[in-house]
Amino acid sequence: MRLQQNSARWLISLLAGLLGFSASVEASDILANSGFEAAQISLPWNTYGPNVYVDTSTALAHGGTNYLKVYQAFNGAVNYTGVYQDNLSGPGAVYAADGWAYTSASDTLAGQNAAWIEISFRDAGANILAVYRSAIINTNTIATGAFPKSAWRDLPVTNQYDPSNYTITNQTAALVAPAGTSFVRYQITFQGDAADSAGSVYFDDLTLTQTSGGPQGNWNITWSDEFNGSAISSSNWTFDIGNGSGGWGNNEKEYYTSQPQNAYVSNGLLHIVGLKQSYDGFNYTSARMKTAGLFSSEYGRFAFRVKLPVGQGLWPALWMMPQSSVYGGWAASGEIDVMETIGSNPTNVFGTLHFGGPYPANTQSYGPSYNFLPGASVSDFNIYLLEWTSNTINWYINGELYETQTNWWSSSTTNTGVRNPYPAPFNEPFYLIMNLALGGTLGGTINNSIFPSDMQVDYVRLYTLTPPLQLSANLDGENLSLTWPSNIVCHLEAAANISPPSIWTAVPGAVPPYSIAPHATAVFYRLVSP
Repeated sequence: MRLQQNSARWLISLLAGLLGFSASVEASDILANSGFEAAQISLPWNTYGPNVYVDTSTALAHGGTNYLKVYQAFNGAVNYTGVYQDNLSGPGAVYAADGWAYTSASDTLAGQNAAWIEISFRDAGANILAVYRSAIINTNTIATGAFPKSAWRDLPVTNQYDPSNYTITNQTAALVAPAGTSFVRYQITFQGDAADSAGSVYFDDLTLTQTSGGPQGNWNITWSDEFNGSAISSSNWTFDIGNGSGGWGNNEKEYYTSQPQNAYVSNGLLHIVGLKQSYDGFNYTSARMKTAGLFSSEYGRFAFRVKLPVGQGLWPALWMMPQSSVYGGWAASGEIDVMETIGSNPTNVFGTLHFGGPYPANTQSYGPSYNFLPGASVSDFNIYLLEWTSNTINWYINGELYETQTNWWSSSTTNTGVRNPYPAPFNEPFYLIMNLALGGTLGGTINNSIFPSDMQVDYVRLYTLTPPLQLSANLDGENLSLTWPSNIVCHLEAAANISPPSIWTAVPGAVPPYSIAPHATAVFYRLVSP
C-alpha cells in the first residue's frame, strides 16, 4: 500500500504484490517425483487399480529416463487405474496444472478406453469441493489428430466440472481452491471399458504450480515461535526434568535438563542437544520442552520445521498431549504424535494417535509411515505438519499428505465397551512437546559415537483459518487509519520505494488500528507474517 499527501488529501493505491505471508508465491512445481525418475512408485504418489508402472527408456521418455505407463484392468467391467498425489492447500490458493501424455502407435488406446489429468480440491476428509480436468484422451481425439499417436502432447488442465454430475461448467487456466479446501489432489486416471479393449497411455513431466494466494490460502499463523531471539522464551516453553518413571515409560536412558548445553537458541534456531554426560546418576543428558500451561489449542495446523540428528540410539519426536486429561489417564485422553523417527533409519518417519481406555486398555493408529525419496532424509530441514479437524487428522511432510486418520475412540474406564461420545478424546486443547530421547523402546542400543547429537528447530507454528491477511485503510479526520486482522502473527513494514534495492523496515509498536499523520513524502506499507 502506497500513501502520500497531495493537496491535503490521501491518495491510496494497492500494490499487486501486497504480502499475505513472508513472500509472494513463487511459481514452481509442487509435485514430488513429477517425472517418475525415482523408479518405484511410492509416497507421495498413491496408486489405484492394477496396471500402473514406471518404465525406463531414455529414447521414449519425455524428459529424463522414466515415465508412467497405465492401462486397464481387463476385468470385464468399467474400471479405473492411475496415481494421485495430495498436497497441502487452503481457500483462495490458485494453481495451474498440466502434464505430458503419449499413446504408442503399436499400443494405441482402443474401444471406449479414456485417460485424463484431474485436479481436485478436497476438504480434510477428502470430499471433493471442486474439480478440473484436461482434455480427454480417447479414440475420437486420436482419430481427429487432436491427440496424435506416438507423439508427446502437453495436456493443460483447463476444464472446470460440476463435481455433482461431472459436466463442464467453465474453461479456465486458473484453478481456484474454494472454501473448505484442505488439500489439492493431482491425479492421473485411465478409465478402462467393459469390453477389455487394448491400449495404454504414458505420462511424464507433470506440473502443479501455485500462481497466487498465500502458501496455505487463508490459513494464517496465529501463534508461533521463530526462535529469533537470544534465549528460549519462558512465555512459550517449559521443561520436563529427570528420567520420569521407568525412563518416561519407554526405558529411555537420558536425564532431561534445562541446562544451556542441552537446549539453547542461536542464529534463529532452537538446538536440543543429546550428550554423553554423567548427570545425577545417568550417563546421558538431553532436553524435553513443552508448552503445557502456556499454550494449547484445539484444532488447526501445527507445523514444525526441523533438522534431525541421525544415528543408532536416537529417538526424536514432535508430539502433543491434552492440556487437561478430562477423559482419564493415558491414553483415554489421547496423544498425538506429529512426527517420530528412529535414528538408525533416517529415511523413514511416522505419525501416530494414541487413544482408547486408560493403560493397559489403550490402543493406537498404525501408519502408513513416510519414506523419503533417494537423497533426502530427516537430516535435512523438513516441515512436519499436522492438520487436526473435528473428525479427521492428516499428516504432511513438506506439504505432501501421507497419512489420514478418522477412526478413534475414548473410554474413561478399562471397560472399553462404555465409550465417550466421538470425537473424544481429540476434541480438547492439546499442548506441544519436542524432545530428543536416547535409547528406549524405539531408540534401541546407543552408539556413543553419535554425540553430540543436535536437533535443530527453525520454527513452530499454529495456522488457523482467518480472514485474508491484508491491509485496509480508512480516513480518520486528517489521519489515515490502517487496520489488519489482529489475530494473525504479523508485523507492519514500511519503505520509501519498492524498486530494487528497496529497504523495508519494521514499524516499531505498530498494532491495528495504526494512525498515520499526513506527510509530503511517499511511503509504502506491507504486512509480513513469518
